[in-house]
Amino acid sequence: MNMYLNFEKIPNQYKIKKEIIQNQFLINGKLVNWKGDLSPVYSTISSNKKYNPTKLGEIPNLGKKEAILALDSACDAFDKGKGIWPTMKVLDRIKAMENFVADMKTKRDVIVKLLMWEIGKNLNDSKKEFDRTVDYIYDTIEAYKQIDRDSAKFQKNSGINAHIRRGPLGIVLCLGPYNYPLNETFCLLIPALIMGNTVIFKPAKHGVLLITPLLQAFKKHFPPGVVNILFGRGRVLATPIMETGKVNVLALIGHSSSANALQESHPKKNRLRLVLGLEAKNPAIVLPDADLDLAIKECINGSLSYNGQRCTALKIIYVHEKIKDNFIKKFSKEVDNLNYGNPWDSNVMLTPLPEPNKPKYINSLVQDALKKGAKVMNKKGGEMCENYIYPSVLYPVTKDMQVYKDEQFGPVIPIISFKDINEPLNDMAESNYGQQVSLFGKDTKTLGPLIDTLVNLVCRVNINSSCQRGPDIYPFTGRKDSAFSTLSVRDALRSFSIRTFVASKDNDDNNKIIKDLLGSKKSNFVSTDYIL
Repeated sequence: MNMYLNFEKIPNQYKIKKEIIQNQFLINGKLVNWKGDLSPVYSTISSNKKYNPTKLGEIPNLGKKEAILALDSACDAFDKGKGIWPTMKVLDRIKAMENFVADMKTKRDVIVKLLMWEIGKNLNDSKKEFDRTVDYIYDTIEAYKQIDRDSAKFQKNSGINAHIRRGPLGIVLCLGPYNYPLNETFCLLIPALIMGNTVIFKPAKHGVLLITPLLQAFKKHFPPGVVNILFGRGRVLATPIMETGKVNVLALIGHSSSANALQESHPKKNRLRLVLGLEAKNPAIVLPDADLDLAIKECINGSLSYNGQRCTALKIIYVHEKIKDNFIKKFSKEVDNLNYGNPWDSNVMLTPLPEPNKPKYINSLVQDALKKGAKVMNKKGGEMCENYIYPSVLYPVTKDMQVYKDEQFGPVIPIISFKDINEPLNDMAESNYGQQVSLFGKDTKTLGPLIDTLVNLVCRVNINSSCQRGPDIYPFTGRKDSAFSTLSVRDALRSFSIRTFVASKDNDDNNKIIKDLLGSKKSNFVSTDYIL
């Protein structure tokens, strides 16, 4: 397959005209110049007819010393709960966040371009990721206002007056993923910050340069040490930070093996709160009465949107044996009709894979399945070049195949037929994962009992639609190895905070003190001010 464009055919506004040499990192409110080694950042997208990865720029290759400096900066900014940021009025933290997002919006074009080059996300989805992230920040601000409004009161019970609010947890280590390096990362970072925590943040390996246009905004709008941004290898930087025991929250979207290793390195695990979005193996279950055209459309979108590189992607499809032949035939044809191209091309769904070794890995899954009895059902399946492998529709897939066991996170679609609905249900119960499921069918007598079972195996059941995260107001979580804590706009604010309150016995002296505190506004915590 010829999957490259001549550089001259790349639209001028999307060309990489100058490498980004990012030789600074953010610590204690300062952009520190790095004089050590720089690591090159490449795109798997080629700018020439002959394939050659495109160098996008360079980032600092920081080490343990810089990691501990960032930790110390975050600790100093929190200052055992006395820091400016954790004790600040809610309204002032909100204002800082509003100023930040206003600056962020001016960087839309450059970040969208970097999303395309760094991770191969198509133009429309890159724009959506940026815009959705901005919307998420504004929604978080509004949700925090509502939480504060609900707390702007005193309660009395058993002779005790109480003023209950939510307070920060302390120091947050934030590690985001490459597939949504802006949106998913900020779904951790923004609620952690607005609740009064201080943060050490390391961008993902792929999608790292797109954070650099925002460094100045982080520096400008947050007090020194509140946001610290490091560049380098995750294990090199994160492990020594965790080993100190000073981190209060590990916020990570990635693989459970990384989360487990970092958690194990923390010496006081009972003090560590986890906010984790991990891997999943979301199935689709297509019942015999399903609307076939709708099911095929949703399964293609679910399995191949952004090349299947989403934790919410459909990674295995169960089809009832009565309709399997028709489903597989039509599904395979529609997969072969999908357009491949570079991210800025029109009507493109399939784009270059950002991980250099991913095509080889996906091919190994296909070859393993073929050796064990599966067939590639679509004509284009498995065609390869240096930065892509065309989606393979595999059938029949069995449990001994690696593609059944692995979260493939790429363009390969395993299909299993079933006679008895207990077959996919048993597989889901035995799985290490439990995020979502897509259920396709019409008969409510069948769907009702199924739903009652599925909600106990996963955390979201999608009726006649593909799995997804949004809308962000809805809970996003999972069972078993798929998640820990809940990420939605309101739930994330709760995940990065704790209920804390001031209590006083109901007597004249105490009531006078409370009244004076409210009137003098000497306390930012003891306040009944109502944010409009």
